[in-house]
Amino acid sequence: MSGQQQTHGEFLRQLVADGLASPRARLAPLAGGVSSDIYLVSDVENASGPTRQRRFVVKRALARLKVKDDWRADIGRNISEQRFIRYVSEFLPDAMPRLIAGSEQHAYFAMEWLDDQRFANWKTLLLHGQIDPRHAAMAGSMLGTIHARSAGDPHAARTFATDRNFHELRIGPYLLTTGRRHQDIQPIIDAEARRLGQTHEALVHGDFSPKNMLIGGQRMVLLDCEVAWYGDPAFDGAFLASHLCLKALYHGRFLGELRQSIDRFMSSYATSRADEAATRQFQHRLARLVPMLLLARLDGKSPVEYLTDQNRRQWLRDLARELIARPAGAFDDFVQRYFACLSDSGLCR
Repeated sequence: MSGQQQTHGEFLRQLVADGLASPRARLAPLAGGVSSDIYLVSDVENASGPTRQRRFVVKRALARLKVKDDWRADIGRNISEQRFIRYVSEFLPDAMPRLIAGSEQHAYFAMEWLDDQRFANWKTLLLHGQIDPRHAAMAGSMLGTIHARSAGDPHAARTFATDRNFHELRIGPYLLTTGRRHQDIQPIIDAEARRLGQTHEALVHGDFSPKNMLIGGQRMVLLDCEVAWYGDPAFDGAFLASHLCLKALYHGRFLGELRQSIDRFMSSYATSRADEAATRQFQHRLARLVPMLLLARLDGKSPVEYLTDQNRRQWLRDLARELIARPAGAFDDFVQRYFACLSDSGLCR
């Protein structure tokens, strides 16, 4: 697979050669994550009638991620993303973008364009102070359904046996890197990393973050599924919860709305998961994982870009380290402590 080596022009010629675009097509880069190139393709079609504009999105994986640290990963994860979309589309079709075509050889695929006139990015809404706990409930319902439908599914376990990919993209850059930079708590983080890597229970999205969710009316669409892995479902919940905690620290004045968002996410997840024992285990693991992911967003390989105030960053670092060393017994206890400490910190004025 050589897609990551192609220039912009070479990639367009590849799309033409694969019959996906005409020579008149144009590529425009789209904002996205750090691990892939994403383009809006604008083309024309005139099979037997009036000329019409055709637009779709193509995504190709990069071997070296676009971050400060040297972070490399197998571009075969693009294939995992295509498989995740197909798998989840079987029972949650509206939650996935529609696939148009894909090339395993060149590590790219094409999907429908969800334009910003119809869809809003959830992260953008949150950063602009447009906080609606109903969006968190939609995310919880979606995630609970994915975990419930895939738990114990041998087909999913075989299809998404992507342990190496998950280690390269999550366990290594988030947990192990952070542990090396905080050696006094490194044994605790390393132990959790081992437990996480050895747990295989359900299909995990792996990047379940507001930046990867588009909202259009009553439809929420989940994107960027390249970290897909049959593993510990608690990782997805912890990833989303850590992002909502970061938004609470960033804004300060929306503590109530963001606390309610976490509560709505958890209650909707529990309803859709429909397994009390699994949900209790999920919540217990979150109490340990969320503080580690918060610390990783400061000192891992994927630092949060919008939290620039050094006082806020140091407050979070100190609290996360404390909660890693002496974790809460349950996720509700963690949430209570986090928001109480934030409210008392003087950072919310």
